[in-house]
Amino acid sequence: TKLSDIIPFMSDRTAKVSLTVFRIFAIMGIGYWLYDTIKKEKSKVLIIALIFVFAGALGNIIDSVFYGVIFNDSHAQIASFLPEEGYDSLLHGKVVDMLYMPIWEGNLPNWIPRYGGSRFNFFEPVFNVADVAISIGFGILIFFNKKAFPKTTASVD
Repeated sequence: TKLSDIIPFMSDRTAKVSLTVFRIFAIMGIGYWLYDTIKKEKSKVLIIALIFVFAGALGNIIDSVFYGVIFNDSHAQIASFLPEEGYDSLLHGKVVDMLYMPIWEGNLPNWIPRYGGSRFNFFEPVFNVADVAISIGFGILIFFNKKAFPKTTASVD
């Protein structure tokens, strides 16, 4: 889906710049939260989770801000670093830190019900490294919530 389908009053290019600007403000907030957490010597679990989220968000920002300028289009070819002309202007980059790692590809045996004889690719999804880092950070916050945000006892005077 295109961004203009989600936000119909904006062109794709305006929506892309708006999303990039939002990401920049978001990472500034995450960066401040991380700085403040380290400065106040809070939970190590919280610090590690925030580092993952910050690193992933920074990776997405680098993609969207700079990659249109420093790479050419990689459709059906390997992208070239620092070409004479990039594939787009500043703030209009695409996400490029994707991994595709099929482990096995072939035809399934005919004896398998319903799917036998059909083509199969084990571990076909393409995934984004930056989004994996963000997901790990949020997963840490969800699963280790009590360690990340320990309750402090209020002192009674």
